[in-house]
Amino acid sequence: MAVPKRKMSKARRDKRRANWKLEAPTLVSCPQCHEPKMPHHVCTECGYYDGKEVISAE
Repeated sequence: MAVPKRKMSKARRDKRRANWKLEAPTLVSCPQCHEPKMPHHVCTECGYYDGKEVISAE
């Protein structure tokens, strides 16, 4: 069974745990309506993707 040979210091332990950070989602402007949208996703405002209407937005 794997057992640690030495106690891990608090600094070393906390360095490993320091890399949990959130990133803001990447947004691009829609070429049709210029609203912010996720890249490679259908625009929720106008329903266009790649210059074609995919869903009908009301």
